[in-house]
Amino acid sequence: MNDEHKIKLLEEENAKLKKQLENYNNSRKTYYEKNKEYVKAQAKEGLKKLTEDNPDKLKEYRRTAYLKRKEKNKELKEII
Repeated sequence: MNDEHKIKLLEEENAKLKKQLENYNNSRKTYYEKNKEYVKAQAKEGLKKLTEDNPDKLKEYRRTAYLKRKEKNKELKEII
């Protein structure tokens, strides 16, 4: 009986957390939908600032992104 009670409590908590996560994701999604242009402008401005201040850091970011993309593609090919 005790185990059943624990399972019931955990299921209720799980449902509650799923609802909170859904609300959180929806609020973020609506924010980005409403402020899409602003977010893009800020990202573009940040990238421009980074190229002026520290171009080596930008090269490092692009290289790591390339390596991650390459690894991900390799994993996908292995699955297929």
